[in-house]
Amino acid sequence: MLLKNKNAIITGTNRGIGRAMVEAFAANGATVWAHARKETEEFMSDMQQLAQKYQVEIRPIFFELTDYEAMKQSVKKIMSSKIPVDILVNNAGITYNALFQMSTEDNLRKQFEVNFFSVFLLTQYISKLMTRNKKGSIVNISSSAALDGNSGKSVYGASKAAVICMTNSIAAELGTSGIRANCIAPGITETDMLATMPTDVVKLAIETSDLRRGGRPSEIADTAVFLASDLSSYITGQVIRVDGGIK
Repeated sequence: MLLKNKNAIITGTNRGIGRAMVEAFAANGATVWAHARKETEEFMSDMQQLAQKYQVEIRPIFFELTDYEAMKQSVKKIMSSKIPVDILVNNAGITYNALFQMSTEDNLRKQFEVNFFSVFLLTQYISKLMTRNKKGSIVNISSSAALDGNSGKSVYGASKAAVICMTNSIAAELGTSGIRANCIAPGITETDMLATMPTDVVKLAIETSDLRRGGRPSEIADTAVFLASDLSSYITGQVIRVDGGIK
């Protein structure tokens, strides 16, 4: 198991890529702090079943990504457990599709609040814990939209491009403390977020990709496992596209 005896925090684990990551990390032996916005019976049951299936510990944590005080309290809760944090996966994100000239200030602020500001602040908190232990792997989920630019994704793409820039800076600044930082840039992936995109845009993207299909959440999750594991011990400051060869 690639992550045996490692402890990971993963954000946005209620469904989609985040939920797939919890399962992939658990299957590889990691202890997981699984973040969601709010506690529900369905989420708690799902996490409990995964913990039993893979015989690992999964600890749910709850806070709104834009509630920085609640975020800080959750970090304190993690610290109080006295368990070192080896891995941070910043997966949670939101998107509002709008053409550039139709994008509102409100949508601009909301997407940057969740996709960048919350990632920046949570990573600040957790990287301090990693620095004490002289090791850690930070995996940030960006997007192919941050690299290519897509119609209707100017704000979303910009917020995810900011994550890439931040990740490169983290890699440069914290490498001497044994901390690695990398990004994954998914393409068209079969999640709820895909339903927000125009059907013709999705169809064209798939038809012009090398593999001629959308990605599965498990494929993004497996890449995160690799970057979190010691198999990638000499990889940092990189953006790995997991997009099926999208053009």
